Amino acid sequence: MRTELWSDNPQRQVAGMRRAAPSSKNLPLVEEQAASEEVRALFAQYREQFGRADLPGIVLCFATSPGLLRGMLQIAGGLLFCESLLSSQHKEMIATYLSQQNACAYCTDSHAALLAVQGGSAELICNLQDGELNAGVLTDAEVALLRFTGKVNSDSSALIRADVEALIEAGWTESQVAEAVHIAALFAAFNRIANGFGLPSPYPEGLREQL
Repeated sequence: MRTELWSDNPQRQVAGMRRAAPSSKNLPLVEEQAASEEVRALFAQYREQFGRADLPGIVLCFATSPGLLRGMLQIAGGLLFCESLLSSQHKEMIATYLSQQNACAYCTDSHAALLAVQGGSAELICNLQDGELNAGVLTDAEVALLRFTGKVNSDSSALIRADVEALIEAGWTESQVAEAVHIAALFAAFNRIANGFGLPSPYPEGLREQL
């Protein structure tokens, strides 16, 4: 992995990777110069909060509504892209794995890039992007966590208390399991928004070559 990707601010380092300008094929993205004053203020808040000059495609999707964008920034800063009960690395593992389940190229590559700067190896990232839970690169506890969140994503109505207890036996606390449910559901929502707008991968030349 190239050392210049590492930083205390993964969002800033991801912005330094070779990325294409945001585009969409289904619905138009909000252009900053045409946005309302309220939305432009929220764009400025995003840049300050995450230390990035660029505005990712998913941010431009949420900008169709100031309320949605404001809420997304609160959730992103307060739960998704920070240390909490689950580490940032584990959240990015969940996001990468679920995004490939949902066939969301934009989110699969975006979160794989964030996982890389959080310390994820190229082997781990390739496994998750391929939907494989290889015990050689994951701990037993991580495999259990990803399988559980995969079920939250694909078959949530089939979840039972025994699924939670199995995760607790694997070493996670009940509070961490609860957070994992929220994380899985929120990232799945992002997948559907990205796919609905028609966002392509921000790495058209290939992400794996940059790992």
